[in-house]
Amino acid sequence: MSQWLQGRVAARRAWTDTLHSVEVDTTGLAFTAGQFARLALPAPPGDKEPMIGRPYSFVNPPHAPRHEFYFNVVPGGPLSPRLAALEPGDPLWLGPRANGFFCVSEVPQADALWCLATGTGLGPFLSILRTAEPWEKFERVVLVHAVRHASALSYGDTIAGIAREHAGAFAFVPVVSREAHAGALAGRIPALIADGRLEARAGVPLTADNAHAMLCGNPAMVDDVQATLATRGMRRHRRKEPGHVTVETYW
Repeated sequence: MSQWLQGRVAARRAWTDTLHSVEVDTTGLAFTAGQFARLALPAPPGDKEPMIGRPYSFVNPPHAPRHEFYFNVVPGGPLSPRLAALEPGDPLWLGPRANGFFCVSEVPQADALWCLATGTGLGPFLSILRTAEPWEKFERVVLVHAVRHASALSYGDTIAGIAREHAGAFAFVPVVSREAHAGALAGRIPALIADGRLEARAGVPLTADNAHAMLCGNPAMVDDVQATLATRGMRRHRRKEPGHVTVETYW
């Protein structure tokens, strides 16, 4: 286990039956907002590897005293059900290095930053938006969180805190696809972009001339939003070929 850093669970929260978050006390793990770490627990006896590890994005900003991770419980999965069952004080291991390039430093300058998330894809945006960098780089920031059911609209207090701290520069748009919910748009992100409702709610254009979009969530959303934005002349951003869309795909 020498390649792992041992931490201790400081707190755990069940947002729904399948959506959980865990806070971990550990030392020696630095990261940039938007990156991910590997969480691990000892493998069952007889397993080929001593540890079972999976990548999870940081929810906390780098300056926070604890690391926090937001995850979906996969029934029968090798790790997530065990993570959801942990109690404060239980040991939890983290990989010694953070990884990933889903960071504001990798994003080109624009007037507005659009952060489009489904489900637990919200996590890295909460880390990013609690640092100074996006507010220094962009005049306006829009956070969109799309879920199937309103009960999955997590971290409301954290988002409200971001809104208070950056009043006039921040807009939050919740989206719920399978039921009506007061204050939320109904439908899926690609359709809401195509018909203009998302921009109308946010009060910020989403165009190649003014915006960069960061997409984080399930593959269908990421693919469909990229296709929709392509009709506006917005292309995938790469270091050697600057564009308007940065993506991170996971459930």
